[in-house]
Amino acid sequence: MKKKDELVKLRELSTTGLGEELMNLRKAQFTLRLKRANGLLDNPHHITLTRKSVARLKTIMAEKVGKSHDE
Repeated sequence: MKKKDELVKLRELSTTGLGEELMNLRKAQFTLRLKRANGLLDNPHHITLTRKSVARLKTIMAEKVGKSHDE
């Protein structure tokens, strides 16, 4: 249920808001990779979750671009 609520909130954001959220996720992903390389990462599953969140966000951004071209 939590994912559905997050997706609804993401779909309501503007393209600039989505871009900012993408940058935040990319920074988090980079930090997680550095921690993994240094052996400081406690739960490596967070890398997978962050990567999937980036993919979801990019999908929503692509949908918004497609809708703007259709109109």
